[in-house]
Amino acid sequence: MKKTDHRTVYRKDYRPSSYLISTIHLLFRLSPEKTTVVATTEFYRNAAAGKCNRLSLDGEFLKLIDITMDAASLDDEMFAVSAKDLTLYNPPEKFTLKVTTEINPQSNTALSGLYRSGGNYCSQCEAEGYRRITYSLDRPDVLASFTTRIEADRDECPVMLSNGNLMEQGRLENNRHYTSWHDPHPKPSYLFALVAGDLSSIQDHFLTQSGKEILLQVFVELKNIEKCEFAMASLKKAMRWDEEQYGREYDLDNYMIVAVDDFNMGAMENKGLNIFNSKYVLASPESATDQDYTGIEGVIAHEYFHNWSGNRVTCRDWFQLSLKEGLTVFRDQQFSAAMNSRAVQRIHDVNILRNSQFREDAGPMAHPVRPDSYVEINNFYTVTVYNKGAEVVRMLHTILGKKKFRQGMDLYFCRYDGKAVTCDDFVDAMAEASGLNLEQFKLWYSQSGTPVLEVTEEWNEDKKEYSLKITQKCDPTPGQQDKMPFHIPVEIALLQSQPEHDGGESHLLELRDREQEYIFPGLREKPVLSFLRNFTAPVQVKIAQSREELCFRMAHDNDLFNRWDAAFQLSVQIIRETYDILSREEKPCVNKRYMDAFSICLRDYTDAALTAQALTLPTESYLVQQLEVVEPEVLHRAVNEVKKSLAVHLREDFRKIYTVCKGTGEYSISPLAMGRRSLKNRCLAFLMTPDVADQESIRTCLEQYQRQENMTDVIAALSALSHLDCSEREDAFSDFYNKWRDDSLVVDKWLSLQALSSLPGTLKNVRKLMNHQSFSLENPNKVRSLIGSFCSLNHARFHDHSGDGYKFLAEQVLQLDRINPQIAARLLTPLSSYRRYTPRLKVMMEEELQAIISHEGLSADVYEIVERCLD
Repeated sequence: MKKTDHRTVYRKDYRPSSYLISTIHLLFRLSPEKTTVVATTEFYRNAAAGKCNRLSLDGEFLKLIDITMDAASLDDEMFAVSAKDLTLYNPPEKFTLKVTTEINPQSNTALSGLYRSGGNYCSQCEAEGYRRITYSLDRPDVLASFTTRIEADRDECPVMLSNGNLMEQGRLENNRHYTSWHDPHPKPSYLFALVAGDLSSIQDHFLTQSGKEILLQVFVELKNIEKCEFAMASLKKAMRWDEEQYGREYDLDNYMIVAVDDFNMGAMENKGLNIFNSKYVLASPESATDQDYTGIEGVIAHEYFHNWSGNRVTCRDWFQLSLKEGLTVFRDQQFSAAMNSRAVQRIHDVNILRNSQFREDAGPMAHPVRPDSYVEINNFYTVTVYNKGAEVVRMLHTILGKKKFRQGMDLYFCRYDGKAVTCDDFVDAMAEASGLNLEQFKLWYSQSGTPVLEVTEEWNEDKKEYSLKITQKCDPTPGQQDKMPFHIPVEIALLQSQPEHDGGESHLLELRDREQEYIFPGLREKPVLSFLRNFTAPVQVKIAQSREELCFRMAHDNDLFNRWDAAFQLSVQIIRETYDILSREEKPCVNKRYMDAFSICLRDYTDAALTAQALTLPTESYLVQQLEVVEPEVLHRAVNEVKKSLAVHLREDFRKIYTVCKGTGEYSISPLAMGRRSLKNRCLAFLMTPDVADQESIRTCLEQYQRQENMTDVIAALSALSHLDCSEREDAFSDFYNKWRDDSLVVDKWLSLQALSSLPGTLKNVRKLMNHQSFSLENPNKVRSLIGSFCSLNHARFHDHSGDGYKFLAEQVLQLDRINPQIAARLLTPLSSYRRYTPRLKVMMEEELQAIISHEGLSADVYEIVERCLD
């Protein structure tokens, strides 16, 4: 393996900063290629850290123009500059450092620090981008009060924004002008933000519970000004909800959102000035799908909620990232559940865990919610830190109950306001507020891997007694061979054959030992177990439930999540059986009882959104985790066989429900309307199943596309057509592009649908699209839409037996690594599970990983991922 100088950072090595900062005054003189930054910083020695004779300030890609200390120039022996830092020798106890640097926003394709997007200036400082703006202590446990003055050409940048409240603005000579902003709340450097350019805005106001009026503004390019109203409405709902549920009021005079096209993440919670990927701001019925609307609502809320869970109380070091992200994901999930269908939201949350986080836990990138080490912190913005971290908070909510959890949150926010703290501090606040001992619970933060619960049942007919034995285990993960038992909340119910008499009362079990047994006396009959209701813990479950029991739960479980999960588990069973049959090169025959159960589910569509979820088959990426050795082609055939059988057996049912849900009323994004569209389009997808789609189904699909009633229906029709090798598909995709070629976000959908096609020539088409005028490697959304969709979501075509998919991914990673290492590293996920595949595919994937790591000048982002995969 190639030697590297990339350094590993360990949590155990954390030390408080030898110096702290009271205030930072920033002056930006903006210019595309030569922006000048003057940073005047008040440093003072940290009494808790002890004395030192040098102070290293982080800094990358900076040209040092001038440096003074307490208004005096520094001699050469008083400081030194390297590619990574500026070191001060023998600094005094307290001093003012004034540093002038020059940066080039135009050439910053990594989109970290200050860069240009569509002619506008934009910053992204989390996690370590501030050091690309000026020299400073770029770490989350150093908080300072910021004042920012921005100067720029009036025509180029009529709008100039930064954190906090607007203090002053005015004109300068040579057609330039300035604005001055002050943020009174001390914050770490990663929360600094600057935006400047030719932007338009909509504005509104929000009156807090205490009577303070807040100015709300959403800034976008003028052409998108009509697409901001939903984002504004979502913000106001989030502000009100956070007051009502958590007692958290907003604390500045204004709250600003800016949408930019080039952004590595979904959005960023910079204090008072949230910068968003335009995907999570812009929406209209013509251009946005229902999924877009719910995504915008959730992300807007997430970034707003960070104002307290992340900004007012921040993380001590980057190992504590889940302290802010896991907690805030939990809060935005609660909000989305309150605004929409709770059951569907929970299914969505769990699907992310099962499809992505469980896979991460089972592979070389497995790490605890609070990692112990990293080479590049950007690689730990993961589903484990975010989504499993949210589940850990959810478990605390379940164990404590709503009232005590709220008391714990109040204590946490009060005690640590304005401080940088740890995950242990958060759990300790919950323990103190509730009076519970949560020391064992903290293992969720320190132990990696997905616990597996093995469940055995026993029924004593004579005693009318039911017993339940639960054993927990967690397989070894990198660096952690042996695991201590977790504290796991498990909600169950015992369902009876007459649910109207015994509706299935819930019981909360708290597992703390490797094996525990529970006895339930006094039952009339052997119950059907409803286990892990509402998915009360991020675990996998091994339980031998018959098809009859699963079908009973599909029909009668009063926990809506578990009702859906019964259908999901039944589908997993059937697909695995079909996979085994096909592996033996035998002809499969899908179980009729399974199809009948789906028929019953389909006909009871009182909750259309839930029915649509129940009719959604498990993804191939999830099914991979259920197999010892994966043959992708056989797995794809198995899923298709099951889908085709359902499509043929239930064709008339699908047509009937499609017609009932079609509707012609006014477009609405209410949960009811979205549910009906979801069910209608799920039926359409079955009707358009390749090899069994008849002419009537194709006509129905084309009619839906041609009506152009809303983007949800248009994309559903186009998606269904994408898998058919027919002239109608080519005509529809051509028509769609011609209609939407000027809307970048809609073109992203066009690219993604083609990358997801199950047709054999998809990779060839993806390569062709990379040369299309609409595609750019420098735009993360385009990369995710085309390359990411193909490699991560098109399992069968990416894992083609030729290995061409692997070569394609390696080529793109190496090319992107020179442009944007963060995005390059995130593309590598599909190769991380290479050991699960057949020997031939495993060898080809490993060869590509070896080719990547042997490449000269590899970034820390990509190196760390590949090195861990091969280790």
